[in-house]
Amino acid sequence: MSNHNYWLFKSEPSSFSLDDLKNRPDATEHWDGVRNYQARNFLRDQIKEGDQVLFYHSNIAEPAVVGIAEVVKGGYPDWTAFDPGNPHFDPRSAPEKPTWYMVDVRFVRELPRPVTLSQLKTIPELAGMALLNRSRLSVQPVREEEWAEILRLAGVDGT
Repeated sequence: MSNHNYWLFKSEPSSFSLDDLKNRPDATEHWDGVRNYQARNFLRDQIKEGDQVLFYHSNIAEPAVVGIAEVVKGGYPDWTAFDPGNPHFDPRSAPEKPTWYMVDVRFVRELPRPVTLSQLKTIPELAGMALLNRSRLSVQPVREEEWAEILRLAGVDGT
């Protein structure tokens, strides 16, 4: 068993895509704007440096896992919630008592073949995935076996 966990992070490519991450300085960016308490708890309490992330493009014609990222900084207060000029502003969150958290992720690689949602739904071994069970969470846990199967489907060797 590895000493890190696996996650799936959803993002609409029109807001923030895998290419956007790849093109950031050091291919690294904070994952901000999560405004769901269950996802916040994952970011705050469970997601740690070294954890691996499936980057999923959502809300497009063919939603798919398109890449891999790695967590390079564990949960810390999401400062976008404190900025009235930011679209993610939340007046109930304050620096001394933050409501929302974020992590930093770094681009690792694009998948040789995107793994589409419709493809994922056909794999019996993946039937228990949060993604396939009406989860609307933008941050969700992935089991190690699910991670390996998705990378196999994507054509990644050495999982």
